[in-house]
Amino acid sequence: MDQSQRTVAATPSSSRSYQFHPARAAIIDLFNLYLGRGSRQKPDESLRDPPNKSQKRVHAPNRDLPPRNEQFLLDFELLQSQFNDPEQLRTITESVLISLVVQCSNHAPRAEFLLFALRTLCRISYINWDTFLPSLLSSVSAAEASLSQGVQAAAATAGSSATSSQSVVPVSVNPTSLLPSAHGIGSPSASEVKSVENGQQIARAGQIVRENAMRNSQRIRAAAVNSLRQLSCKIILIGVESSLKPVTHAEIFQYMMNWLVNWDRRDLGTEDSVGKSWRSEKTLAEWLRSCLDVIWLLVEEGESRIPFYELLRSGLQFIENIPDDEALFTLIMEIHRRRDAMAMHMLMLDQHLHCPSFGTHRIVSQITANVPPEAVPHLRHSPITYPSVLGEPLYGEDLAMSIPKGSLDWERAVRCIRHAIRTTPSPDWWKRVLVVAPCYRPSTQAGPIPGAVFTSDMICEAIIDRIVELLKLTNSGNDCFGIDLVSVTFPPLYADANCWQEWLVFSDIFFFLIKSGCTDFVDFIDKLVLRLNGVDNHILRTNHVTWLLAQIIRVELVMTALNSDAKKVETTRKILSFHREDRNSDPNNPQSVLLDFVSSCQNLRIWSLSTTTRAYLNNEQLLKGKQIDEWWRSKGERMMDYMNMDDRSIGMFWVVSYTMAQPACETVINWLSSAGMAELPGLQPNDRVMMTQEVTPLPMSLLSGFSMNLCLKLALQMEEALFVSQVVPSIAMVETYTRLLLISPHSMFRSHFSQLAQRNASLLSKPGVTLLVLEILNYRLLPLYRYQGKSKTLMYDVTKIISALKGKRGDHRIFRLAENLCMNLILSLRDFFSVKREGKGPTEFTETLNRITIMTLAITIKTRGIADPDHMVYLQTMLEQILATSQHTWSEKTMRHFPSLLRETLKGRVDKRGLSIQAWQQAETTVINQCTQLLSPSAEPAYVSTYLSHSFPQHRQYLCAGACLLMQGHAENINSTNLARVLREVSPEEVTANIYTLVDVLLHHVHVDLQQGQSLEAVLDKAGANLAFFFWTHEMLPLDIFLLALIDRDDDPHALIIAMSLLKTPDLLLRIKNYCQNRGSPEHWLVTQVFKRNELQKALGNHLSWKDRYPTFFDDIAARLLPVIPLVLYRLIENNAMEQADNLLLAHSHFLAYHPLRFTFVRDILAYFYGHLPGKLVLRMLKVLDLSKIPFSESFPQYISPTGAPVCPPLDYFASLLLNLVNNVIPPLSSSSNCSSRSGSMADILNSSARPPHGKTPGTSQPGPANASEGQKAFYQIQDPGTYTQLVLETAVIEILSLPVSAAQIVSSLVQIIVNIQSTLIQSGNGFHGAANGVGQGSVLPTSPSGGSTDSMSASRSTCLIPGINTASFVSRSGYTCQQLSCLLIQACGLLLAQLPPDFHVQLYLEAARVTRETWWLKDGKRSQGELDSAVGYALMDPTWAAQDNTSTAIGNIVALLHAFFSNLPQEWLDGTNAIITNLRPVTSVAMLRVVFRIMGPLLPRLASTHTLFNKTLMLLLSALVDVFGKTAQTTAPVEASQIADLIDFLHHIIHYEGQGGAVQTSSKPRPDILALIGRAAETLRPDVQHLLAHLKTNPNSSIYAAAHQQNTAKTNTS
Repeated sequence: MDQSQRTVAATPSSSRSYQFHPARAAIIDLFNLYLGRGSRQKPDESLRDPPNKSQKRVHAPNRDLPPRNEQFLLDFELLQSQFNDPEQLRTITESVLISLVVQCSNHAPRAEFLLFALRTLCRISYINWDTFLPSLLSSVSAAEASLSQGVQAAAATAGSSATSSQSVVPVSVNPTSLLPSAHGIGSPSASEVKSVENGQQIARAGQIVRENAMRNSQRIRAAAVNSLRQLSCKIILIGVESSLKPVTHAEIFQYMMNWLVNWDRRDLGTEDSVGKSWRSEKTLAEWLRSCLDVIWLLVEEGESRIPFYELLRSGLQFIENIPDDEALFTLIMEIHRRRDAMAMHMLMLDQHLHCPSFGTHRIVSQITANVPPEAVPHLRHSPITYPSVLGEPLYGEDLAMSIPKGSLDWERAVRCIRHAIRTTPSPDWWKRVLVVAPCYRPSTQAGPIPGAVFTSDMICEAIIDRIVELLKLTNSGNDCFGIDLVSVTFPPLYADANCWQEWLVFSDIFFFLIKSGCTDFVDFIDKLVLRLNGVDNHILRTNHVTWLLAQIIRVELVMTALNSDAKKVETTRKILSFHREDRNSDPNNPQSVLLDFVSSCQNLRIWSLSTTTRAYLNNEQLLKGKQIDEWWRSKGERMMDYMNMDDRSIGMFWVVSYTMAQPACETVINWLSSAGMAELPGLQPNDRVMMTQEVTPLPMSLLSGFSMNLCLKLALQMEEALFVSQVVPSIAMVETYTRLLLISPHSMFRSHFSQLAQRNASLLSKPGVTLLVLEILNYRLLPLYRYQGKSKTLMYDVTKIISALKGKRGDHRIFRLAENLCMNLILSLRDFFSVKREGKGPTEFTETLNRITIMTLAITIKTRGIADPDHMVYLQTMLEQILATSQHTWSEKTMRHFPSLLRETLKGRVDKRGLSIQAWQQAETTVINQCTQLLSPSAEPAYVSTYLSHSFPQHRQYLCAGACLLMQGHAENINSTNLARVLREVSPEEVTANIYTLVDVLLHHVHVDLQQGQSLEAVLDKAGANLAFFFWTHEMLPLDIFLLALIDRDDDPHALIIAMSLLKTPDLLLRIKNYCQNRGSPEHWLVTQVFKRNELQKALGNHLSWKDRYPTFFDDIAARLLPVIPLVLYRLIENNAMEQADNLLLAHSHFLAYHPLRFTFVRDILAYFYGHLPGKLVLRMLKVLDLSKIPFSESFPQYISPTGAPVCPPLDYFASLLLNLVNNVIPPLSSSSNCSSRSGSMADILNSSARPPHGKTPGTSQPGPANASEGQKAFYQIQDPGTYTQLVLETAVIEILSLPVSAAQIVSSLVQIIVNIQSTLIQSGNGFHGAANGVGQGSVLPTSPSGGSTDSMSASRSTCLIPGINTASFVSRSGYTCQQLSCLLIQACGLLLAQLPPDFHVQLYLEAARVTRETWWLKDGKRSQGELDSAVGYALMDPTWAAQDNTSTAIGNIVALLHAFFSNLPQEWLDGTNAIITNLRPVTSVAMLRVVFRIMGPLLPRLASTHTLFNKTLMLLLSALVDVFGKTAQTTAPVEASQIADLIDFLHHIIHYEGQGGAVQTSSKPRPDILALIGRAAETLRPDVQHLLAHLKTNPNSSIYAAAHQQNTAKTNTS
């Protein structure tokens, strides 16, 4: 043996007990005899042999030649007969063989004999390969580790020897020499120089020796590893020919892959230049090729010992240093080819265009996390994901940071952020996606953020893009998008053409982003300077950037950068460089004044920050600050009348807000209290309360220009006056405070309950503070909280108040206001929510709130679906929590419209109404006796206390019912004073119980009276008189709760009649009229008059105002009905009372204008009852909206006209609707502004040809000023739905839902546009001729040779244009090229369809199947399989890429539409997607099969978190596979199974993805039930296809995955 073998110790046996077994010595002797080794030679004996070959020849002992190999079997059988335990002998033999393989691998003759011996023993079935091969590979790994340690030791020895030789270099200084030195003082002698040179030479020699030793060690190890691995591979090739278990195959595969992936790993710690020397040697190729032979044998399709998919997920293709080996390169290329083919099925068409549109307020994350709903508000949100090479959606900050700038993924991420900055989605969205810039993170948070998908660099780039975009708009010389934005917000006198509103909206979010620390401020300034001095050096002409930076100059991070950062001087100089002299034609315009002085404000602030930067300030601007002081002394210090300020004064006051925020704040507060104070009237002297007199609140036009610093100071001081001061604030103060919060929703928002609790925990214990907070929230800030995503949190806070008060006697006002607010909050939620913050136990809601929660769930599920799979799991628990404290049963008419998820749960509940009446009848006698004593006209007032202290609660709940019976329509029959006192002094919970029992008893006695022969009119008149006593005469009960209780008994034929009569009562109508007059405009933020405070008793009635003296601000009995009327409308429609519903809307349409969320309310009713509403009622509902402010299509009214027969609008109408979404909802393709040409990487990819110079102007459904886009509106202008993007999308939804034609007609029109849009747009220059002869015929196959299409195929193709579309204006109104526009219209259509109810989805699936089936080349039986495969490959190309060559196809467009649709669907609605496969079956060709997989494949990763739906979809895909490759399949031409290898790989991959619940890892395994499902389906497949799925079964004897499950189960049981 050579040196390498002598360094290897003998491998220990698998069991130490066999080491001393007598058979072991005999077996070793036998093998040593045939190996030509000395008898019983110890494994390490060879270490003493000298390495010199000549010495070995001289000293070699005389040995006999070994016996012939043919004799071995006889000798072995003879030895075998000497021992009784054959199994033990086999184990020992295997152990010895493994040891000999390790020792003799570098000795070719001995290695050959070992191979011979193994073959011989294999022929007699003596080797158990399933134990032998894993043990062999384990021993090889141990031997390689030992080799590495030995080589490291040798290298260390060589290094130490070289060091020692260097340390003993002699230096001859010869101190005893008598000869004088020949050199001057300090000069070395010749001998010294020579000795130093000798020392350096010796050191270099030592280094060379060390390097040579290292190289020799490397070569020795390489040779040893090569021989050992090569011999092992040869043995494995022998073993694999036997029938091995799947576990053995898997283990062999893992070892082989580990060897290949780590082929160049160096364990010696040497430098790379030293370690490379052995890689290119012949030894590498030998073992590597043997290893490849094993792998090819394992993945051989004929045997399929290991599925080829294991190679795809092995990571072999990612090795950094691919050796120069053709065989390995061939394998890697094959892996890449099959991986790409498989990954395609994971990716949606045009996936790089899929990006959140923010068209809904729902946050839909692209990742799923198994968390309870109560934890959702704290989750990180991943709005996009990055596809891996295997097509899996990935996320994480470490991944995002690896995205190269300028790549498609980078552009997609920045596109998303740009669109968010433009459309200002919920701050809650921003908080969940932002990452703190690394420079601002504490050391404890140094690691990457797992759920993040954006980096600070991406956010910085998007911010700068938006600044550049706004600068270009400002410089355009015309107002934004062709209309005057400012006039929308301000009076005409403040209008300018510089897109001031756009800047205001952006400054709010800019402040929010900078304060969040999501981008490095110093780096941001550097990049902004480079951008404005580089490509865009001509656009900075105004002081808008200086103004923008002045807004944030007091942010802590900014002050740190300007005061203590190392680059503070440079940063300051760059900030000052943005100053430009103002050249506005109107110097008195408020914005012009501000921009003219803002540089001075900035210089003054920087001067006060740091002395080191003062030298760089502009003295002229500093001196200009004196003008500000002079103006302030002359005008500002005295009381200012903010309602009569001229333009210049407004501008100067804005300037003052930047330089003297505190004085400016004080003047505003002084103005709001300038009318003085007065005593609250009607109080006793000892109850004296002071109240601030009313003035006009500050107008929005003035507030909008305040600096953010002043706004924050004002908010704090106002909160002090509102919630801490003992003086009752004025309505003007409250209104101004809410306007501050509405004008800057990102920067100014605060959660009121949390903030007040932090400021002073005792504040909320004061009734006045609690009432004021509840009123502000209920009547002013409800939409703001929804926009912020804080409605659920607020609901939990309010629920705490309700829970604490519902059993407390007397606190009715706070309780009913809190209940009404909670009612509004629940009805405003359009996403799933947990009914308890903790998530466990029954709800703390009242019975009323429980019922409203069920209704809200029904509306949400039916109109928007459940977005998250975890919410679907939690739904049942939530229902149990609600129903645990609610006894209500919903009528059949109501549940008929409920979604099936709710209906199945609720339909089994027992109706306890009969039991309720029985309980009343049992208690009736006692109740009437008590009521007679309490309520007789002559009853003593003192009896009230006796009644309250001695009556039982089960009897008190019938008090109002008993009073009603005693009254008999005559109010004088009862003592109203005593009744009112009892109802005030019992708890709110008991009043609610009285209301519900009153409804039941009232309806019961209506039936009794009718049975006794009384007329219906007389009975209802009596009931009306009784109710008038409670609600109008004495105001004893809350009307809103009674109405809700009444309509919930809608299965009683008289309940809705009584409810409608109450809503039409003159008393109520008068109250509503007075409320509207006192309230003024529904847009309260525009009111510039002095608010009039309503008297407490007039506003709330006797019951709620009782002993309370704290005045109201906005609260009113009429306002409490706003959430109730829509629910009454629901009940009327459910009961088919359409005429009454129309009358209700007619009577209260003006009042409903005050509904805080009326746009959402109209949209949801149209969606909830789609298909059941008559056209007249639809029109009435639309009139509830402020039509002048809704961007409806100009032609929309003519298609919903009640006159004439319903007509489906032309295609031009639908195309324009989609164009409007492209222009206002779909994220733009580049960072360039709406007024400039499109550019950027993604846009370039969409179209490489030259684009026209015209810019993207906001599309309108029809030309005309009435529909012109109004640009970016402030939040307060569109509080419902919240953003302009949402408004445009939801308006399109309302239009579609209002059309008087079927869903099938609408979907057919949309699909017809989409499948032919590209050919229509491109060929529009040639005119339009003819009509569409079927949607599927309009596609064109590519004619390129690589497309595989032939002349005969192209000869019969036809193009189909869409008739009726004015494409000339269509394209010009978009600002995109034809190719770009066609792709974006597909995205817009998918988004729109995903917002519509499931009725439309069913039609879409039918249309998609029809288009696919009608494709002529899929039906052409004359085409070869190769032609069809090529055709389907090109047909399923991304429309983005197909658009470049004008090769868009019907199938490609329809699949892209489905994928855009899928990406916007909530999780629950994905359940219906399986209808596509059902509609396409039976699948009759491989081409059609590929279409099916291409449609549904990308959906499966989203379904991985919904196991049941995943199984269902997978089963249908397998059924389609059986259609083509089943044993009884009737296909036109036989197809080999190898042609669907990519589909087989995809099936392997997706079940691993589902088993892992995410990206596939090395430990990922499929679920056993999935294996069982595929196994059952495989039984019906052809044998050759079955063979490809052999491992996707539950049989551990044939499946490596089933065997792995069995192993894990065994380990678990053992442990």
